[in-house]
Amino acid sequence: MDVHIDLTGTRGHRDAIYRQLRAAILEGRIRPGEALPPTRELAQRLAVSRTTVSAAYDRLTAEGFLAGRVGSGTFVTASPAARPEPSHVSGVRPLPEWDAVPSPPAPFAPAPEFDFRPGVPDLTRFPFVTWRRLVTQRLRAGQADLMTYGDPQGHAGLRAEIARHAGVSRDVRASAGQVVVTAGAQQTTDLVARVLLRPGDLAAVEDPGYPPPRLVLESRGVRVAPVPVDDSGIVVAAIPAGTRLVYVTPSHQYPLGLSMSLDRRLELLDWAERHDAVLVEDDYDTEFRYTGRPLEPLHSLDSRGRVVYVGSFSKVLSPALRLGFLIAPPALVPALVKARYLTDWHAPNVEQAALAAFMAEGGFARHVRRMRKVYRDRHELLSRLLVRDFADVLTPLPSTAGLHLSAASVFDTRSWVRRARHHGVRLYSLGDFGVGERRHGLVFGYGAVAAERLEPGLARLRSLAEGGTA
Repeated sequence: MDVHIDLTGTRGHRDAIYRQLRAAILEGRIRPGEALPPTRELAQRLAVSRTTVSAAYDRLTAEGFLAGRVGSGTFVTASPAARPEPSHVSGVRPLPEWDAVPSPPAPFAPAPEFDFRPGVPDLTRFPFVTWRRLVTQRLRAGQADLMTYGDPQGHAGLRAEIARHAGVSRDVRASAGQVVVTAGAQQTTDLVARVLLRPGDLAAVEDPGYPPPRLVLESRGVRVAPVPVDDSGIVVAAIPAGTRLVYVTPSHQYPLGLSMSLDRRLELLDWAERHDAVLVEDDYDTEFRYTGRPLEPLHSLDSRGRVVYVGSFSKVLSPALRLGFLIAPPALVPALVKARYLTDWHAPNVEQAALAAFMAEGGFARHVRRMRKVYRDRHELLSRLLVRDFADVLTPLPSTAGLHLSAASVFDTRSWVRRARHHGVRLYSLGDFGVGERRHGLVFGYGAVAAERLEPGLARLRSLAEGGTA
């Protein structure tokens, strides 16, 4: 074999030998039937261990490029024609509707200097020490049952804690049997659509609103109608006839921040009953309410079994956990569990068990109380700064909860947002959340921005407003 192998500057010698030999075979520089040097000889030539060469040979043999003959050596068995390089051209195409679905956002590299994205919690305050202890305890040998397939409905202990927490904090009365552990609002919307909607059925979403549930529904062939939102919440009279599902954020409308009035909630529940529809109530961040008593969810007002209540741990703890839940009318639960089983079977068992313990020992409630004060202080400071420094271009919208604050503008802010992203300030325009008539303004998340960084970040943003016009 006359092929030269170059290991200069490489760290993974085994992989480098494998790649170069494979390339030589595919390109015809080593022909079928040709013998390779013995592993000891090639190892001495390359100044590496014989084990390294043997591992590269073994991989090529497993892939069918080489074959060993007892007493004779190792020979090439594959020809270039039999092992073509992967092609970037494919005759297989997805359904055309997927062309309209936007690609997932790319990770920020490097991270923005000022991260005003909504819905991102302060991960520096995650209870790392406690969480490490809880996870470690559940990885002991006595907990081996957590390492096998789990219950599609969710860890029994976690479901019990979720039912208890929802009853105490949000007056959502439900048993653990009505709880299904999910990966969050997007999966909940997908599960509900799977068990209730057929392609061509009609669903409604708030406009402006949270885009992923709308995209999930559209990807399943469901027709989606954007419904306007006024100061009292979704305009019930504008929901089209024949709508089978309505996705709403009544406690803290996303992204405007308003709360649906009691009269509007009752009107929406009455509409759902008259039209035989389901309401998906996403109560995504109202653990963080800063004034007044918590508003009654639709679920607590529902006496007819029309509401699927959705919660998430992403805003309270971390998006990386991918843990949320739904609370459904009993008649829907068996089908939802089957749908969960068919899609991805179950949520991670160890994380579920750790979260159940975290809630049972009071750590979750303490963390919520601690972070509520942190976020309330940031909310108040952000509100003051917007009034002080942006009064000529932005009007803060009323909001008393959550991790973001929106501000209306008389001009289209999208170009302003694009300039800001190029200068280390990450935030969104209100226009990014509209489907029909796009509202002008900005959405400020304050979960991931420390209080002392709010003023410098807003100053950077103000400097990019070009004298008050964007």
